[in-house]
Amino acid sequence: MSDVAVVILNWNGVEFLKKFLPNVVKYSAPHRVVLADNASTDDSVSFVKEHFPAIEIIVNKSNGGFAKGYNDALKQIKADYYILLNSDVEVSPNWIEPLLKAIQDPKVAGCQPKIRSFQQQNWFEHAGAAGGFLDKDFYPFCRGRIFEQTEEDLGQYDNNEEIFWATGACLMIKAEFYHSVGGLDEDFFAHMEEIDLCWRLKRIGYSFIAVGESKVFHVGGGTLNYMNPRKTYLNFRNSLFMIAKNYDGWLFGKIFRRLCLDGLAGIRFLTKGQISHIVALVKAHIDFYKNLSKLKAKRKLFEQQNVIFFNKTGLFKQSILWKRYVSKKRHFSELDKTDFY
Repeated sequence: MSDVAVVILNWNGVEFLKKFLPNVVKYSAPHRVVLADNASTDDSVSFVKEHFPAIEIIVNKSNGGFAKGYNDALKQIKADYYILLNSDVEVSPNWIEPLLKAIQDPKVAGCQPKIRSFQQQNWFEHAGAAGGFLDKDFYPFCRGRIFEQTEEDLGQYDNNEEIFWATGACLMIKAEFYHSVGGLDEDFFAHMEEIDLCWRLKRIGYSFIAVGESKVFHVGGGTLNYMNPRKTYLNFRNSLFMIAKNYDGWLFGKIFRRLCLDGLAGIRFLTKGQISHIVALVKAHIDFYKNLSKLKAKRKLFEQQNVIFFNKTGLFKQSILWKRYVSKKRHFSELDKTDFY
């Protein structure tokens, strides 16, 4: 039997553990469940020790965010496959086996289940939905979610499909591949680091799959609410980070275009009176430019260490901003399949 480790990164999430850990243990057997605690100050560790003594516990020395938290923990976990699972996810029966079957393909680096909303369980959840894509300007969107617009799950994405990125809310990945590219980029702290990881693995020819037979239910915003300006800052900054690291075209031209498009997002924030989000967006761009030299060094190092054979499947050749807000395409199924690599 393949060695699978379900690894839950936790920071002060004892209430989520009380709510969701019983089903994770029940429906993940016979596979291992590991709690990777990011220096919580609540009763998370003591709760798991008392109620789930069979669960492995790794306690990180500090809360270095999602990326560092997983990197520190996974260095200590020997397994063939990792499943990175958010603490605010409810799993369902037989959620692992379809993922394990899909990942057996030698070219598949990782996969994800369908991510449905815990609050509205027939609807897809924002963070990952039924598999992720990037448009020509590298804005992320999903089967089942374009920007803020999510879809009801009516079985339209029950098929397995190759995608560009798989969500970090519930990501199965080959341990060997994870470590071969250095894991998650700790400079991201949180948000979009899984897209960056997938992009790096896609650049050396590997693929990611959305598995329709498996489903989980995600609360979303469990550690940082979707309307929090801090999330806005991390999303805009980290999107620029991953472009600078991974885009193989004319970088200045792409960044300038993103500056203009992000400016439109700023205008939208202004019309809604969301001044704190405008401040977050500006700070994101300033911090990106401060880190540009470091990002370009990472880009150069990666290119020197790897043979580049970019698997572009999952890239959208058009602007998803234009399709959503001008052409009024609300659902992924309304996009022209010939516009995808």
